[in-house]
Amino acid sequence: MKFVEELKWRGMLHDIMPGTEEQLKKEMTAGYIGFDPTSDSLHVGSFAQIMLLKRFQLAGHKPIIVVGGSTGMIGDPSGKSEERSLLTEEILDKNLTGIKKQLTKFLDFENGENKAELVNNYDWMKGQSFLTFIRDFGKHLTVNYMMAKDSVKKRIGEESKTGMSFTEFSYQLVQGYDFYWLFENMNCKLQMGGSDQWGNITTGTELIRRKLGGHAFALTIPLITKSDGTKFGKTEEGNIWLDPNRTSPYKFYQFWLNASDEDAEKYIKVFTLLTEEEIAELIKEHREVPHLRILQQRLAKELTVMVHSENDYNNAIAASKILFGKATTDELKKLDEKTFLSVFEGVPTFDIEKSIIESGINILDLLAEKTQVFPSKGDLRRTIKGGGVSINKEKIQSEEITIGTERLLNDKYILIQKGKKNYFLIRIN
Repeated sequence: MKFVEELKWRGMLHDIMPGTEEQLKKEMTAGYIGFDPTSDSLHVGSFAQIMLLKRFQLAGHKPIIVVGGSTGMIGDPSGKSEERSLLTEEILDKNLTGIKKQLTKFLDFENGENKAELVNNYDWMKGQSFLTFIRDFGKHLTVNYMMAKDSVKKRIGEESKTGMSFTEFSYQLVQGYDFYWLFENMNCKLQMGGSDQWGNITTGTELIRRKLGGHAFALTIPLITKSDGTKFGKTEEGNIWLDPNRTSPYKFYQFWLNASDEDAEKYIKVFTLLTEEEIAELIKEHREVPHLRILQQRLAKELTVMVHSENDYNNAIAASKILFGKATTDELKKLDEKTFLSVFEGVPTFDIEKSIIESGINILDLLAEKTQVFPSKGDLRRTIKGGGVSINKEKIQSEEITIGTERLLNDKYILIQKGKKNYFLIRIN
């Protein structure tokens, strides 16, 4: 299927410059997207653009990733209400390395004429003098033209409390120069991005037209939103990152699993490589039995495997079963420490010395004296008698049992469950 046609049925086409589709049908075309290097990891807010590049490459075209080393030092005003902090060169280098490593999971940087390339716009901006730049490029865009952009209007109009610095105002010219440089040096004829970037992108096509007499193209995708109006890609704890050290595969899996029905129908088109027929069938099945959450489960599987691995997905399934289902002690023991801690993050935790359990300790002493899982031994006895106490998912039948090091998970944890939903961790130091 042709690239633009696929974007249309996936609901992923917002604006497209006339002639763009014809250009893409005519020949292999190099196209680029710029990524903001404010972190050494991308998050799911960037994932729609990553998938856009992946589809672009699968359609036979050449993806170019511009990581904004120089523009990151300025800050893009699009969609922002205030100016961001500027980054040092050292932090930018670290962030570029992290982003490149993540993108290799989705794009082929090694093989074929259309292999992906990653470039840093600092490399072609660092040699520019201010006077030369404004003489050679600034004169080709009028202030009226630049002021007409929505990103500028919002920052200097009634919506803004702080106004807009000249640094930020110059951003669209610097980004326009990126497109100019890529057009001239890498035969890059297309820039893509989110719909909030349309003004910056068309500044680039205008600069190419006025300075080179060339014809460049532009395409944007809609910004991803949630049906309830909250920001996509964020939870109460913050961003959902692609880096497993920032967001565990279990939490990543849970993020997609918890999508609403309406959002899941949209996300499965935007973020997976499933075909139109496969998606239509999944949506049909899901609508017939929505309580089974067929769509969310498939979405969570596809993305967890793509971003992390099959093994991480299986661990996430096992972890979900432990928290929400009838898991066994053996299944609990199979979880690695990172997954285990991500499942029980925020659970009340008690620290005790290892010497306390090395020789074994009675359960009453452990849970009512050495820790405060239970307020008293009497309360603990009554709960055990009623079948309401489990250790490592194993129901405790007697108050006489002794707890020793053989019960440790990952050599340092004991999981206590009081009733159906109340969990406590004992951490051995």
